[in-house]
Amino acid sequence: MIKGQNAKAVQVALGAMSGTSLDGVDAAVVHTDGVTIEAFGAEAYRAYSGAEQEILTTALGHWVGPEAEAAAQVVEQAHAEVLAGFEAVDLIGFHGQTLAHEPRGRGTCQVGDGQALAEKLGVPVVWDFRTADVELGGEGAPLAPFFHFACAKWIGASAPVAFLNLGGVGNITWVDPGKAAAEEEGALLAFDTGPANAPLNDLLRARRGLGFDEGGRIAAQGTVATGALELFLQEAYFSRVPPKSLDRNDFPEMMSLVAELSDEDAAATMTAMCAASVAQGMAHCPRPPSRVLVTGGGRHNPVLMEMLRVSLECPVVPVEEVGLNGDMLEAQAFAYLAVRVARGLPTSCPSTTGVMALVGGGTVSEPTG
Repeated sequence: MIKGQNAKAVQVALGAMSGTSLDGVDAAVVHTDGVTIEAFGAEAYRAYSGAEQEILTTALGHWVGPEAEAAAQVVEQAHAEVLAGFEAVDLIGFHGQTLAHEPRGRGTCQVGDGQALAEKLGVPVVWDFRTADVELGGEGAPLAPFFHFACAKWIGASAPVAFLNLGGVGNITWVDPGKAAAEEEGALLAFDTGPANAPLNDLLRARRGLGFDEGGRIAAQGTVATGALELFLQEAYFSRVPPKSLDRNDFPEMMSLVAELSDEDAAATMTAMCAASVAQGMAHCPRPPSRVLVTGGGRHNPVLMEMLRVSLECPVVPVEEVGLNGDMLEAQAFAYLAVRVARGLPTSCPSTTGVMALVGGGTVSEPTG
């Protein structure tokens, strides 16, 4: 498909991401050879309905069975709908939906059949990005760091920068753009920082029927419960040396820590937990970054952003300030990674997932029609 002598140097890749916040499917085009970014293309978003979110939420933690099968149907249908709106793409990067992630246990589980999507859309689909990494001793996450390295080059960064993704789970990529390639030793360090939006979203859905704390308005009316925050930070995960990764539901005690608080105080405390976990994680960076570029839904929360600015010793800005789209960065990452997989290039390394050696994860499914 791409490896042949007549293959185009630059591919038009379409990436799709359905994250742990369970809000919907992001889709975005990247023009790339799998090393450098030539241009960004069209974008689209397809929200999950309330009924679809309920199916996905019910399936979390399931590896097989009717719950997982129902979730797979929702994921495949939603992706087919949004991806069908794009034309003239060479291949698709399909992440699927993570239901369970235990890299030191049963492995990792993303539902959604890439072969079925390839048949529906008539375009090659790259999918199952995480399994190979886990099988070689890696965490299987985060997977965007190689793309973040390319982004640092694209924005012309000359000093180390950190990309902070605040989706359902928080993760950080420290990048040294002075290195020649992402796989070069010292170019990257990446790991999950801790819970981000998922616990707060779950709390507000249960208490108020809301999907999230829009504009941080509920947290802004509350007071942080310092005792609960201190107990949260005693979690052993924060002292573990990276690379390291989390499942969406790895901190179930967060709910009990805020159970007796008002909605406002609980929201403020959970927001502070996210910011504090990022601050803890920054201590692992090889050198302080020149700035932290924030992507994901958390950057829209001014309360969270202010907490980060107060707790970190460098500028904290949304990625839009450097010309990137924080709503689409993960979808763009899987477009970029799809080209790397198809070209036989690595997608993770010891400093990003803890994998034993450079590995290119992913399966390429060609349409048979």
